[in-house]
Amino acid sequence: MKDVLLNKKLQQITAVILHEKEELAEQKRHYHFYSHDVFVQLVPWREKLIKIYAESISIDEELTFQILEKWGMEVANVLTTLQLPLDIALEEISYYRNLIGEIITEEAKKENFSFDLFSKVIAKYNLVVDKAVHWVSKSYMKDYTDKIQSAQYAIDELSIPVVRITKEIGIIPLVGEVDTHRAQILMENALKQGDAYKLRWLIIDLSAVPIIDTMVADQLFKVVAALKLIGIGVVLSGIRPEISLTMVQLGVKLSDIVTFNSLYRALDYATLKCSRYE
Repeated sequence: MKDVLLNKKLQQITAVILHEKEELAEQKRHYHFYSHDVFVQLVPWREKLIKIYAESISIDEELTFQILEKWGMEVANVLTTLQLPLDIALEEISYYRNLIGEIITEEAKKENFSFDLFSKVIAKYNLVVDKAVHWVSKSYMKDYTDKIQSAQYAIDELSIPVVRITKEIGIIPLVGEVDTHRAQILMENALKQGDAYKLRWLIIDLSAVPIIDTMVADQLFKVVAALKLIGIGVVLSGIRPEISLTMVQLGVKLSDIVTFNSLYRALDYATLKCSRYE
């Protein structure tokens, strides 16, 4: 009988919060750091958070946690889509922790809850709020990391493009330093696009590469060797005097690779080679 009575009282608190859900969700409309568009996006998941808080008082704890996990993923998606910081969600969670905590306290007083019972209800409620922080933070960081990695991949692809200038000749204009990561992107793009375009010759232009050291030279050798295996000849252009001197001093030998100091001479060479196949 006591359990039935207690559940009824807890359900009553849930009902009171749910009755005020829309009003509670609208309370932050005039906060100056939210634009109207952002506010419109925030209201639905804010109402859902209030609903979860309210129902957590009277339903099974594990069920609440499952609902929170799904909610956290939805919130993280909204934030990253709108390019909003995680702080906004954490501030919302904290704001409604206090607001609904006050409602629970007032209703507990009306129902004459004992101190022990009130402590249990509040402890359970605070655990739910802590879980909300956990799931939002975890989901946000995952979504954020995924988007950063996706953006980085796009940047890498654009930074080492294969430009098709004739039916059978392509150029890769390298700009900036070539580290191990960029060398791997160079290898992947050269092989994938070279094969897709059915190229006979690929010119790798080094005019805007500031340093050619043994590591860079070794990576270039690997790219050249890989391209030859699929039937694509390679020409290096943009070998400046200072680069040539550095390579000689380092003992780097490019005897097996065709090189030119300018792009137009490399293009003339590749064009001539292609014409001989016709």
